[in-house]
This record gives sequence, C-alpha cells and structure tokens, in this order.
Amino acid sequence: MDYGLKDKVVLITGSTGGIGQALCRAFAAEGCKLAISSTAQEKLDAFVPTLDIAPEKLATFICDVTKEDEVKAFVDGAYAAFGSIDVVIPNAGYEGEYQLIQDCTYESYMKVYGVNVFGVVYTCKYAAKYMIPQGKGAVVVIASNGSYTTAAGMSAYCSSKHAVAGVAKSVALELGPHGIHCNYICPGGVETPMIHRIEKNTFGDTKTHEECEQIFGAAYLDKRYCRADEVANLALYLASDVSSHIMGSGIRMDAGMDALC
Repeated sequence: MDYGLKDKVVLITGSTGGIGQALCRAFAAEGCKLAISSTAQEKLDAFVPTLDIAPEKLATFICDVTKEDEVKAFVDGAYAAFGSIDVVIPNAGYEGEYQLIQDCTYESYMKVYGVNVFGVVYTCKYAAKYMIPQGKGAVVVIASNGSYTTAAGMSAYCSSKHAVAGVAKSVALELGPHGIHCNYICPGGVETPMIHRIEKNTFGDTKTHEECEQIFGAAYLDKRYCRADEVANLALYLASDVSSHIMGSGIRMDAGMDALC
C-alpha cells in the first residue's frame, strides 16, 4: 500500500536501537527523508551504511533525549536540513533496572523517566513549533504495553510508560485542531536487545533466551515476542494521512492481552 509518505520529513529519536533501526528502514523504503538521532557517533557509523537511503535524504545527529538543549538542537537541525518536519517519532526508550519497590531510588526512577517521559516531552515541544504553522503532520510515540499493564520489579519503566500515554493523549488534544494527529504504539515484548536486557535483569543467567520468551510470551495468544518490523509497519500507517482521523489512541500490539481486560 502506498501511504503517501514519499519525501515526507521524518524525525526519529533512538534510531540505532532495535525498534529504531526497523523504523528507519521502513520509512526509508517509503521514500522519506530521515532526520535520525542516536546517543553516540559510533552507533550511527555502524548503522547508517546498512540503511538503504540516498545521502541527500538523510541527516544524522547526536542527541541525549534527557537533555533539553540537545533535543532542541536536533529538531532545529532537522528543520534546517530539510525545511519541514512532517512526522515525529519519539522512540528512544530505556528499561531501567529490575528493582523491587523496597530497593527503588529516586536516581533509578529519574534515569528511566528522563528518557521515556521527558525525551517524549522535549521532542514534541520543539517539533510542535514547526508543525503547527504547516497545519498538518503526525506524531507517533513508541510507548509500551507497560502503558496499560505492569510487572514486578519494573515499576519505574511501567509507570513511565503510563505517563507517556498521558503525554501523548494531551499532545493529541493540543495538536489535533492544527491538523496534526498524535497516537502511541504499545507493543508487548519486542525481539530487540532491550528484551534481552530485561530477560537478564529478571532472571540473570538462570534462563536461556528461548526459555525467557516462553515465560514472557505465555500471556500472548501466539506465544511469541513482537517483531520490530511489525512495530514499524504500524508506525507507517499512523504516520500517514490514511489514519488522520485517529487521534490520541494507544494501539496495543500485545497478541490478545487487551481482550482479557
């Protein structure tokens, strides 16, 4: 299906992570112009050569989304490079440590909230000033099924994703009247390096990856993790005008968990 995204300028944070790379590949395949960020030049140097995109359609930036000035520089730089910002995908995420509530600290919570919540806030804040005058566009926040559910030892992560849902809904209300539709994607476990870290945080070396997927995937009707390309394909739809009447919605990719609620 042609989503009508050719030559649209798409801004993606956390582009060198598992979902981030899938997002970049999907939007590049649609003919988009990409402004992408990562926390380290080495990560970009390793990823960019694997991305099938013309050099003139790609702008790369180093950006720590917990730092407002770096997010502003990223968004301003993207606009300077391409002259517009059509789609914004706040994707950068951090799972935090496995901590029971009696062991939680302010510092551990804020490390998670800095990326997952304030990274989204800053990205939307600085992109909005460019998108509002255009009178069109889309914001697709990569949230988590943790926006609806939770897990023992992951209170920082899950509560941060609950907060992300609240931010996305508020942004939808604010930007919708300007022709910009905002929604958020809520996958369960995704086959990426993050889920491997979560497995390690939860079980240490006592379980193999396959055993962890069996345990975590037991709640899913298809008994498997989501794939990063599945998240990216949904992002294409939500970024396009095809979905312009969907606003403020959290789309769950949880293989049936929503049916139990």
